[in-house]
Amino acid sequence: MIILLALLGVPRVVAHDLGPVGGVPNALLVFVPIAVWLGVVVWRQAPRPFPTLLVIGVTYGVFVGLTHQLLWPWAFESPPRLGGNLAGALSPAAESMVLRLFAFGSSVVTGAGVGALVGVVGWGALRLRGSRPRPNG
Repeated sequence: MIILLALLGVPRVVAHDLGPVGGVPNALLVFVPIAVWLGVVVWRQAPRPFPTLLVIGVTYGVFVGLTHQLLWPWAFESPPRLGGNLAGALSPAAESMVLRLFAFGSSVVTGAGVGALVGVVGWGALRLRGSRPRPNG
């Protein structure tokens, strides 16, 4: 279930990397998956909503990072380069590796942040609802 919920965010990454998406379509691709995560956790009365949503967020971040890596050649008109003091300091292969590693890490950290934020909302929603989490749900 966690993997399926995390995969709901991948279409936004594909749309973002392969072409400009803005306005309402982008908002739907951003917020609908997160609303579904929250809805499922609250509906199922997850016993531990915060860690559940955090794991969904981290998993989502890994999928985002992997998708960015797969679409990297098509996402940029010209490959990104390091700037400032690091401009030209590394070989093109090493520079690409550094940029890709940081892009992947950024995706995972962002996913964890989203998962944590939604986890707090989920925890609060279950508390406000007065629900007792199911022991095995």
